[in-house]
Amino acid sequence: MLIPLIIVAAVLLITAAVAAFAYNRLIALRNRYLNAYAQIDVQAKRRYDLIPALVEASKGYLAHERQTLEGVMSARTAAAAANQVAAATPGDRAAMTSIGGAESALAGALGRFTAVAEAYPQLKANQQLSQLMDELAATENRISFARQFFNDCVMDYNTAIQSFPTVIVARPFGFAPATFFEVHASDRQTPVVANLR
Repeated sequence: MLIPLIIVAAVLLITAAVAAFAYNRLIALRNRYLNAYAQIDVQAKRRYDLIPALVEASKGYLAHERQTLEGVMSARTAAAAANQVAAATPGDRAAMTSIGGAESALAGALGRFTAVAEAYPQLKANQQLSQLMDELAATENRISFARQFFNDCVMDYNTAIQSFPTVIVARPFGFAPATFFEVHASDRQTPVVANLR
């Protein structure tokens, strides 16, 4: 009678240990992708802070291109708002779709701005604008790397919640799949910010 009780207790103990390990692993993976999005957020905020300075530095030269400047600022505002929502709920499908679309629109607006700016020789010679464009290009690269790291972390998390034995723990404790940070096809090119020199 004692041996069956010991076997049952051992099975329960092993099951509890596996469940605790799986739960802790899922928590660590979720925190990792949340932290990865925080890195995107830091770099995106840096970019959002650079854009008004960039527009201000070019206003005097691009007086006839008001629509382009307003387009950049409007896209910046929309991207910042979408990023704020995504930062609150990283991995959420609606938030990630929204930020992907807003980032694509911002990239397009910055591309149009760069194309217009390159047509103005005086603007190309502006040292302040050139420095801001360099900073913006470097920030775009950091954002690109941060997005890739976020997607790698989401992939690890999603794989874990679908794998045995963690799948047994994931569903009852509400570990839902996270959504990747995907940009639209029009934004899958090299960063649109160019050096004006």
